[in-house]
Amino acid sequence: MTTLRNKVQLIGNLGNDPEIVNLETGKTLAKFSIATNESYKNTKGEKITDTQWHNIVAWGKTAEIVEKYITKGKEVAITGKLTNRAWEDKEGNKRYITEIVCSELLMLGK
Repeated sequence: MTTLRNKVQLIGNLGNDPEIVNLETGKTLAKFSIATNESYKNTKGEKITDTQWHNIVAWGKTAEIVEKYITKGKEVAITGKLTNRAWEDKEGNKRYITEIVCSELLMLGK
């Protein structure tokens, strides 16, 4: 049951081409965002689509697959875990981000 404590599964489309970073250690990092859509009808019966954006980080072999095969607009299924991190920008302001560290990636569609 402990594997379910921090698990995220999403299906969505990439908003941009992934950003690939090759670190000095030899590791590969891929950063990208995906959009998920949820539709519902409001009280007037109008269809409303709510789009949420999710920041994704992939490492190692998964990042290499992202680099080779995944581009803007592609539909993917992601499994991973939520992480939060903080840093200071160039102006000294504290910044925060929530990301999903991808452990599994499945390419969908054509």
